Amino acid sequence: MKDIENLDKIISRNLKYEIEHSGRSKSDIARAIGVSTPTISQYCSGRIQPSLSTLSRLCRYLDCSADDILFINSKCGLDDNSNDK
Repeated sequence: MKDIENLDKIISRNLKYEIEHSGRSKSDIARAIGVSTPTISQYCSGRIQPSLSTLSRLCRYLDCSADDILFINSKCGLDDNSNDK
């Protein structure tokens, strides 16, 4: 269960990073990929996770790879030795 919680944190943190660095608003992103603005906010908070098809649309729109969202990412201050709790 802890691994899933950590994955949720990684996804939400990486997604927030990519959104912030895209220069686009959550509402613009939501419209472009076909979800609501509150749904984007829930992805960023880790409350829910995007489906694979939504993740694909997010990555295309944000011009990033799924690896940038799904894995520990040094771009947003994380590394493989992160003990974030």
